[in-house]
Amino acid sequence: MRIVNVLEAAVPLSRYADPAIASGDLDTSVVAVITDVIRGGRPVVGLGYGSVGRYAQGGLIRARFAPRLLQAPDGACADASTGNLDPALAWRAMMAGEKPGGHGERCVAVGALDMAIWDAAAKIADEPLCRHIARRRAGAAPPARVPVYAGGGYLYPRDDEARLADEARACVALGFNRIKIKIGGADLDADRRRIETVLARLPTDAGLAVDAMNAYGPGSAQAAARALSGYGLWWFEDICDPLDFETLADVAASYPSPIAAGEALFSPQEARLLARHGGLRPDRDVLVFDPAHCYGLTAYVRIVEEFLARGWPARAFWPHGGHLFGLHVAAGLGLGGAELNPFAFQPFSGMAEGGRIVDGMADLPQAPGIGFEAHVGVAALLRRVFPELRLGL
Repeated sequence: MRIVNVLEAAVPLSRYADPAIASGDLDTSVVAVITDVIRGGRPVVGLGYGSVGRYAQGGLIRARFAPRLLQAPDGACADASTGNLDPALAWRAMMAGEKPGGHGERCVAVGALDMAIWDAAAKIADEPLCRHIARRRAGAAPPARVPVYAGGGYLYPRDDEARLADEARACVALGFNRIKIKIGGADLDADRRRIETVLARLPTDAGLAVDAMNAYGPGSAQAAARALSGYGLWWFEDICDPLDFETLADVAASYPSPIAAGEALFSPQEARLLARHGGLRPDRDVLVFDPAHCYGLTAYVRIVEEFLARGWPARAFWPHGGHLFGLHVAAGLGLGGAELNPFAFQPFSGMAEGGRIVDGMADLPQAPGIGFEAHVGVAALLRRVFPELRLGL
């Protein structure tokens, strides 16, 4: 078994349901990994993309990582006992010759390909990715549903509070009972108004998390923590620069409610620094590493194992990303839950066709692989950017 071709395309993303609202010209890489395994008269194709919040990685994929996959000898990326694609071996082939350190954003290029490789492996095994992950790790069968929260709540350029209120109401109507919004882009009074706007639209037993997007420095982080401490937030995320462990630890020493961190750390080595120096508390805090951004699920598992060995519970992990891949990862590894973006980052937002969210729990796609083909928006995108594959979506 071997990988015979790799395709990549850059596609635009918007943080808002209305893509006309400027959101930083974000894009991402969509990838297709074509194998020589034939099913239904067609090769098995693994699909993936570079998650959200970074940028397309086409140069790195085409120049370094895809050629290494294609040049690997026959069987070098296959499990000797099953003949199936082995994501760990494929990951090793991609990283051949890479020096330690300098993670930068090569981790996103590798992560996008790694996602597609896991998708292909689960399709070859004819099972949903969550089941494939659990079986390979000899874990319990994954649940049919996983806890989720609605990510979004970006600062609107006009009528912010009114539009944020509409967004919160729409999330509740979709079945979410946990929501995350952005703060840190204005003064603390404005942050408090955003929080109070959403809290007024949530059921009393719902949870509200806030994401400061690394906005605060050493002095302002403590001021923000004091201002927010009375709200009983579900969590307070990305408080300061991701490598400013001193400020993070200072806030953790005095802020009583949960803190979330890890989204902007991209390797097991950086995660270890967070565990050692970030002052986080295993009994309450939350870890939001993005599997696609930290060299893929293959390396993400190492991050999970690092924290579990330090006494953290698996429920502390809520993968960032907001799409179907995170649902499978959370279910397959038995984590706390996953993010979903119901409106932002189209076409990857929301659930696959027929998927439901009830009382904050989302259905797992049951098709082989990740299930991108069953997602109307993603399927349309794939038909457009990879017409030569005739994916039959």
